[in-house]
Amino acid sequence: MEIDATDARILTVLQRKGRISNADLAEEVNLSASACHRRVHRLEDAGFIRDYVALLDPKKLKRSTVVFVEITLSGQSDEVLDAFEREVTRIPDVLECHLMAGKADYLLKVVAEDAEDFARIHRKKLARLPGIAQLQSSFALRKVRQTTALPV
Repeated sequence: MEIDATDARILTVLQRKGRISNADLAEEVNLSASACHRRVHRLEDAGFIRDYVALLDPKKLKRSTVVFVEITLSGQSDEVLDAFEREVTRIPDVLECHLMAGKADYLLKVVAEDAEDFARIHRKKLARLPGIAQLQSSFALRKVRQTTALPV
């Protein structure tokens, strides 16, 4: 399914305001409420809209320390990669895990309360992951830009 300019406007608004009412969305994208409703359902059914979520404030949850961890594994076999991926998904402090091309095998985005909490996560969880040869951690000093909105 191809999306047109109206679909793109709907997706752009929904990425910013996921709880917007259909009537307000329709007004914002210049459609009737029924036409807007049909388009949103079509976009959901086609998989363009995967889910609706609440974005939480990390500071309120005492998880404002962000650490990027580069991980190099001891090998590249399917068994080593699969074992690592299976276990890393069980660590709730890991928000993202990406298989990389380049120097590191994986890049993780980890949240912690502070440096001491990250040290605990590192020692108790990350260092115990299967197949680990090396970990390199970099603390984010300041968030310059963050968005969940994809360009449409």
